[in-house]
Amino acid sequence: MTAAWGGASAADTDAVLLRFAVLGDAEPKPEPRFPGVEAAVRDVNSIAARGRIDFVVGVGDLAHKGTIVQYENVTPVLKGLSRPFYPIMGNEEHNSTVARFIDYAGRWNAEISGPSYVRDHGPVVMVHASPDFSRDFDDDGIDWILAQVKRAAPKPVFLVVHAAQAGVYPENAEKGVHNPRFAEVVAQPNLAAVISGDLHMDMDRVVHSRQIGHVHYLHIPALERTKIPDETRHTPMFRVVSIMDGGEVQVDTYQTGSLEPLEHHAYSFGFDRSSID
Repeated sequence: MTAAWGGASAADTDAVLLRFAVLGDAEPKPEPRFPGVEAAVRDVNSIAARGRIDFVVGVGDLAHKGTIVQYENVTPVLKGLSRPFYPIMGNEEHNSTVARFIDYAGRWNAEISGPSYVRDHGPVVMVHASPDFSRDFDDDGIDWILAQVKRAAPKPVFLVVHAAQAGVYPENAEKGVHNPRFAEVVAQPNLAAVISGDLHMDMDRVVHSRQIGHVHYLHIPALERTKIPDETRHTPMFRVVSIMDGGEVQVDTYQTGSLEPLEHHAYSFGFDRSSID
């Protein structure tokens, strides 16, 4: 698999086999208001209406400290999505209980009955892995992820986690998954991409998409607060991933309020076409 920056939007290339949007962290403070999430939901619905969005992914940290008021306030916003929403937990949700997360996630999407799950979408398999504690995994969690990735082979797997392994993003190299056995996960030959949030990075001032070995790492920016490299500027953005008939994966970034992707943030890579037949 090779990576490329820039270029045309996925809408201008081969036929789309699958397209999904990804929403990043929210956890607003001090007030439990979600204007960035609301704007992203409106835009995702507009893109779905004029083109195609098959589903929407969440990378965790929707509810600051896992409080009921945050869950209650974000719920009507997320229920406004016109496409199915598949969230995972983040470290903020772990400030409360797994049971509370599952309760609210089930209100957003009745299919969600546990913190981690797998969905086979045809060209790719999505493994949605909530952390076991904070943003990290214990050995049982690693074993579960490994089993799902191996079971999916030879299909490409997109792994959705709250945080990538520590060191992937040098902007905050100490923050992330520290279980050394996560190296076994990223060594799997059919793991194509790790999709994560957590760091609240400003897309305009960091390297948000990168290839390490054969795996592509895609950062999803926070919708309510930016922290890295500093907190002086916040621009709500979300990302849309398109898998094309020719095996290309196009990752587009949208600033809320605009239905055209930001060309300078486009990123793409390719599969062996035979792996998705």
